Amino acid sequence: MTSNQIPPAQQVVDEQNEGSAGLAQVTFRVRCETLGHGESVFLVQADNLHGSRIPLFTTAKSYPWYTTRTPLSISLPAASKSDSVAARKAVFYRYRYAVYRAGVFHRWEQPSDGGDVEEFRHHEGEDADVPMESASPPPTPSADDTECVHQIPMRLLHNGELYTVNDVLGVTAGPPDIDHIKVRKTFSSVGSLARRNSAQSAASLYGLNSNRTSSSAKLDSSDRSKKKKVGFAPQPAPTHQDVAATEATQVKQAVHLTSSDGLIVVSAFLPVHLTRSDGGEWSADWDYEALLSMQTHLRVTRIGTVKWRGWHGNVGGGESSESGVPLDERHKVEAVLRPFNCVPVWVPTSLFGEMYNGFCKGVLWPILHNVASVYSSPSGLSSGNAEADRHIEPYEEFDAAYAEYIMDDIAQGPVHGDGGREGELWAAYTAVNRYFTDVIIQCFNEGDLIWIHGFHLMILPSFLTRRIAMAKIGIFLHTPFPSSEIFRTLWCREDLLRGMLNADQVGFHLFEYARHFLTCCRRLLGLNYGMFPDSSGGHNLAIDTNGRHVSVTSIHAGVEPPVLHQVLNHSSTLNKVNSIRNQFHGKVIFAAIDRMESLKGIPLKLIGLERFLQRCPEWAGKIVLVQVGISAFERGDDYTKTRNEVMSMVTNINNRWPGTVQFQECAESEMRLQQRMALLRAADVVMVTTIRDGLNLIPLEFTIAHLDALSEKGRNDGRKRGLCILSEFSSCTRVMRGALHVNPWKISEIATAFFQALTMSEDERMRRINIASEFVTRVTTQRWALAVMLDLKGVQKNEDAGRYAGAGLGLGFRLLGMDSKFNSLDANSVARAYRSSKSRLILLDYGGTILANDNLDGLLRFQFVKKSRALSAPTESLISTLKELCADKRNIVFVVSGKERHSLTKTLCHIPNLGLAAEHGMFVSWPTPKAGGKRRWETLVPDQDRSWRSIAITIMEVYTSRTHGSYIEETEMKVLWQYRDADPEFG
Repeated sequence: MTSNQIPPAQQVVDEQNEGSAGLAQVTFRVRCETLGHGESVFLVQADNLHGSRIPLFTTAKSYPWYTTRTPLSISLPAASKSDSVAARKAVFYRYRYAVYRAGVFHRWEQPSDGGDVEEFRHHEGEDADVPMESASPPPTPSADDTECVHQIPMRLLHNGELYTVNDVLGVTAGPPDIDHIKVRKTFSSVGSLARRNSAQSAASLYGLNSNRTSSSAKLDSSDRSKKKKVGFAPQPAPTHQDVAATEATQVKQAVHLTSSDGLIVVSAFLPVHLTRSDGGEWSADWDYEALLSMQTHLRVTRIGTVKWRGWHGNVGGGESSESGVPLDERHKVEAVLRPFNCVPVWVPTSLFGEMYNGFCKGVLWPILHNVASVYSSPSGLSSGNAEADRHIEPYEEFDAAYAEYIMDDIAQGPVHGDGGREGELWAAYTAVNRYFTDVIIQCFNEGDLIWIHGFHLMILPSFLTRRIAMAKIGIFLHTPFPSSEIFRTLWCREDLLRGMLNADQVGFHLFEYARHFLTCCRRLLGLNYGMFPDSSGGHNLAIDTNGRHVSVTSIHAGVEPPVLHQVLNHSSTLNKVNSIRNQFHGKVIFAAIDRMESLKGIPLKLIGLERFLQRCPEWAGKIVLVQVGISAFERGDDYTKTRNEVMSMVTNINNRWPGTVQFQECAESEMRLQQRMALLRAADVVMVTTIRDGLNLIPLEFTIAHLDALSEKGRNDGRKRGLCILSEFSSCTRVMRGALHVNPWKISEIATAFFQALTMSEDERMRRINIASEFVTRVTTQRWALAVMLDLKGVQKNEDAGRYAGAGLGLGFRLLGMDSKFNSLDANSVARAYRSSKSRLILLDYGGTILANDNLDGLLRFQFVKKSRALSAPTESLISTLKELCADKRNIVFVVSGKERHSLTKTLCHIPNLGLAAEHGMFVSWPTPKAGGKRRWETLVPDQDRSWRSIAITIMEVYTSRTHGSYIEETEMKVLWQYRDADPEFG
């Protein structure tokens, strides 16, 4: 254990061991309103800045209060008889708070921290980051720093007493706010207290053991009760939250993410850019516009494929540089990615292309966006662009093979589809997920969190739970989730849902998407969902599946303002902004950046612009729409149709109103973050008219680019800028409350939005920008990730592996959660007990064991009930097995079923020594050595009065006529109203 890992109480004791008159236990709390995500606070003794650093922690409930995990022991100075009263009053315990960012020292607390405005500060020089691993203390403050030193008068502290000191970061004026909690237990020496503290593990200190109960809370509760008995007057309640009363529950249930936590982030692509020189040397850099490229103090391992030429398998051949990373250079790429803690998944490019372009983009993408169709491109259709045709050519053969799939004549069978094209695409999808599984298992350490991203890996949790059942797994979808009526059109719908449910947490950006997911689980799998209690005393939205609760969260992601500000302030960005402004001098610039596909609603936007200019011709020549189209070759026919339609509409508008639309199509690599921010900064209004969209960060980036519009200088620059026009079908519409919301299908609303943006009053514009900026400055990418990770780590998953059992084969595998006293069945133990036993009772179920479970198919069950279909019969091999079991004199074998007597007699009466129980035990036929013939049945209840049947049937017929899918099932001893095929949410 290094010096900075020693429990804090022991550190303080060691530093103040000499000349001590006793010990006082002090819990430090500080209110930190201005800490950003990834920043933490440490307590440092002001008189010994090179000494130990004491970490403070917070929880979701206690934020923004940060608290030391355990009370610190402060050694009281020994009072001398010669010391005057004034000298004793002048003795203080002095300390400061240091702010760390991502585990390294960032700055000392400052007076401005006491304010309410969150600022982003960048320090250089003497305040530069100091690696924490060096175990060196924070640097000594320079003379230029404004020192904030907190002081506790030592005269207020007494031996053996417990105190809570409440501070505000950056505020040192005025007397300290100290809660005094009298305790009975004292320590005779420093050594005894040090031994007490050393018994507490370092894991408890850093929140790794959340089940430890605070001893100080126990002492506090017991002493308060004793004080009440002897008539002590109650102490005045402090103005802040009484931590002593709630410390026990908070410490017990607190969830923290520290540098010791391991996190495996899995995505289809690694958030890095690879570069290869002419000499064959590789280099890498972060892709800062990727959502998962954020830096954190956690121990993160990123897993995914690398994007290199031909990664989709449609260009080049063999293992050339045009078909992914060459085999003989993969070790170089792995070495380059190692400093980034990135591990590549090497998947054959052709297989990955089948998965990505074929299944993900061709099948899942439209379904997830509520479009029950498949993108295709008819052979021979030319786009008129040689470059586009070159990319589309590989899809022509692909689309021809899709013809059979589109005909909707998929045969049902034990394997998905009929082994045609849809079977190949599904096989590629599962194979790629297995590649990811192998790499994750190699990188996984016990206790690591696994965070899966994207619809490309929806079945990955099913593979992982088979091999690491105790791992906490979360999956987050960045796309919408469709309604159950759309999702049920997928042939692999159950496997996809079960794959996601094998995770412990499922995340979406909006509750709308989560609600669709919950409904799919209810209607397609018959699962229940609701608010279930969690370990912190609250309730979480979760799905109850097989004894487990799968948490469902909806948290919208944000952007990183510091990164965007850095890009905006770059000289090349500023030059590009000036160039765009000069090009359209004197005009109001509307900007839009969309992929060239029908879901983005570009034609609707152009129709709305045309409608606006028809109604308000005075604005012609005063506005310009800069429409950037990102080539989407993987969309095939949809891309071609959208491109041709947009080009035609742009030509018509510009012919009527010259220069109104500036259209530019480019590849995604040509519109990266720097180019995008330059356009957004130059624009006055941004437009998003998508028909259905998942995560779209462009409006958030636009708002960051125009935050200065709220300043005095921005108000006076003469531009009416900073407004967003957003489709109500985009996810960010829910969080961008200051934007103008439109229904893109209602053209008049788009035209009205143009007019509102141009004629809006200054006060309303400022108000809308201020409201929109609230979310982008408060919820950053790191804060979003922290919230999701805290939820994932807080998932209740028992540490006892015996509480979980696996069931099912293939993708039907599911993890079952059992009761606390459940013991998993050991097949070997059962076999040994079977061989050694002298008397055995064997009970066998009929449907699902002796026969295939007909109840799984509603139509088959209905036909059996109405006697329109012959009953199924056991196989010859199973009959032979039953005869062998019954031939052993030590065995008593019974077949138990809910079916009627004649059904069991017809199929099993010829087996000697076999007992039968019909209608769930209502009728019992004991084993007999005679085979065949008439069996003797006994009943548990005498069958005398049947007058109730007509009354029950009359009542059931009323409900049957009103409930579609229900019917009445009659047997000898029961009348059953069967509603399993009815709508699960009806009534």
